[in-house]
Amino acid sequence: MGSNVHMGALLAVVLLAIAPVAAKPYIPDTENVVLERLPERTDPSLRDIKRLRSALIQHPDDLGLAIRLGRRAIEAARATGDPRYLGQAQAALAPWWQLVDPPSPALLLRATIRQSNHDFAGAIADLDRLISRNPADGQALLTRATVLIVQGKYTAALADCVRITRLAHPLVVASCIAAPVSLSGDASGAYAALVDALARAQGTNPDLREWALTLAGEIAERRGEYAAAEMHYRSGLALDPRDPYLIAAYCDFLLDQGRAQEVPPLIANQTSNDILLLRLALAEGQLPEDKGAFAEHRQELADRFDAAHRRGDSLHKREEARYRLMLQNDVAGSLRLARENWQLQRESADLRILAEAATAAGDSATLAEIAQWTALNRLEYAALRRPTGDHR
Repeated sequence: MGSNVHMGALLAVVLLAIAPVAAKPYIPDTENVVLERLPERTDPSLRDIKRLRSALIQHPDDLGLAIRLGRRAIEAARATGDPRYLGQAQAALAPWWQLVDPPSPALLLRATIRQSNHDFAGAIADLDRLISRNPADGQALLTRATVLIVQGKYTAALADCVRITRLAHPLVVASCIAAPVSLSGDASGAYAALVDALARAQGTNPDLREWALTLAGEIAERRGEYAAAEMHYRSGLALDPRDPYLIAAYCDFLLDQGRAQEVPPLIANQTSNDILLLRLALAEGQLPEDKGAFAEHRQELADRFDAAHRRGDSLHKREEARYRLMLQNDVAGSLRLARENWQLQRESADLRILAEAATAAGDSATLAEIAQWTALNRLEYAALRRPTGDHR
């Protein structure tokens, strides 16, 4: 997730690297199909993307302009949940995309987009090249640590985090270290160090504090420290009440706590984001007074997953596995998707949906694999101790 060599740019790049990118366009059968309703008229940040795109058409070899457009498109992809903005980021890099040895800014942006496309090997290759050019490139080190954490390679990720100790803000360093350590045997120590770093960093850049607070909330929640987790999530939301990643994390927390009625107001007008729409539907499914909205949103999710399949986008497997298990009662389909997803990325949320689908399917082999992974990494994760059948 974030940093401080140039804190704003680094935070944006690493936080947004998880967003998926579309594989190929969907071409409708007739001219009457509405492909999208552009939000650029009402969102100044998206108008900025349109302006940059127009400028780049006039100057396609302007690397600085291409990087600015690419970063803004990545931010838009994360904020809206629309993977087509990642396609725009890649298009901005067209003159440099196929180069073996492009300029460093293009290389970093390409690595980010490749990770978003689940091309982790390609992303790591680009980051390795960046770091070989400049071993003190804190942004590249932090981005590589993020990719390694997604892959479940915690020892290697920690090594990169340690390397940025003198290159970044202390809260960045503490957060980077806390992420892999909390997933590999010392969640308590990682949490304590992160909370201490947060206390010492009062008045720090709000985006950085929000990232660290979100991470603290996730660690506390995994440990079963629910009051502390809520405190961190709410403190983060006070800094940015529209951060989709944080909203999704807090909504999941509320769903697990049996507080579904608190979810819809958090999501408000952000239902264009598939991840948030899923949380809204999960909440509405538990609220008898929202049956009509639940049916509508469940169908909308089905339509969006179908559209993703038709355009060749298979990168929402974790979310679709959850949708199939909890909203469609398609246990077999959920387990298939969860297993495919687990082969690509191994975050705690990936492990959880795999465990829930395997439990529902009675798949003892997969459950044994999960137990082995958990034991090997000494993972502390309260959600995995829930009673069988609890798929909230």
